Amino acid sequence: MPDLYPAIEPYDHGMLDVGDGNLIYWESCGDPAGKPALVLHGGPGSGCTPWLRRLFDPGAYRVVLFDQRGCGRSRPHAAAATTDLRFNTTQHLVQDIEVLRRRLDVERWLVVGGSWGSVLGLAYAEAHPDRVTEMVLFGVTSGRRIEVDWLFRGGIARFFPEQWARLVSALPAGRREANVVESYAALLNGPDLEVRRRAAFEWCLFESATPHWPPHEGLDDRFRDPDHALAFARIVTHFVRHDLFLEDEVLLRNADALSKIPGVLINGRFDFQSPIANAWELHQTWPASQLVIVDEAGHAADARVGAEVVRATDRFRGETGYRS
Repeated sequence: MPDLYPAIEPYDHGMLDVGDGNLIYWESCGDPAGKPALVLHGGPGSGCTPWLRRLFDPGAYRVVLFDQRGCGRSRPHAAAATTDLRFNTTQHLVQDIEVLRRRLDVERWLVVGGSWGSVLGLAYAEAHPDRVTEMVLFGVTSGRRIEVDWLFRGGIARFFPEQWARLVSALPAGRREANVVESYAALLNGPDLEVRRRAAFEWCLFESATPHWPPHEGLDDRFRDPDHALAFARIVTHFVRHDLFLEDEVLLRNADALSKIPGVLINGRFDFQSPIANAWELHQTWPASQLVIVDEAGHAADARVGAEVVRATDRFRGETGYRS
């Protein structure tokens, strides 16, 4: 099984004005003359990490990463109570990708996305299929209501009852019987910074447990920065409250737009955040895709999942189609 490629640094980076008062951070890595590839991080609100750069042969790819609105190095940052999230929607992010593509003078590119990034990748590819050469998606979800409800409205509690109970019990007594997402969103957008940070801590504690099997105890390192945790929790609850700004099942209904785009769908068999049925059902509507099941893996993008992503990007090097 292939290893991840060695760590690399960007050869170019910048801030791009995408409108609505938003500046997004972007970076390019690898070979400036290589095959263009776009990376879409998860969350929404996770931001890019150096790990994502290592999924590509740096001698073959021109890898473009960016922090989506409100997170990472993009500004304004969603940790600030004054940051308006009204202009942070799936449709705005799809537009941002096109603005970035034109800014970097890319005609077409391979799209790689994990978790929420798979939703955004599908939305982008279906809106602009002529701009996508291939796709590699991992921790797959297509943004259906059943998937959103499973993860954020109690379905996953069947496997993580203790962690879900803590998430609910951390709410003020008067909110525990209400919609958990709405209740946390209210706390995360309130005026009291300490209340907002406590709510973010509890939300991210739950988010830390569910990508792993057995469940992870304690807070993932990625949430140690309280501003990152707060921005992440605010953005996630904002999107979930609005059902990811997507009509139910629209990405599956419109999957015929992907008919000429080869794809690889990679999912851990023990992925409780994005159960493997999500990838399976998407695969049934997308004949040009290949489904890769990683035994023993969960939702966390570990070495086993990363190796399969590398295998897929290696196969797409210099190609316009997928050959199994």
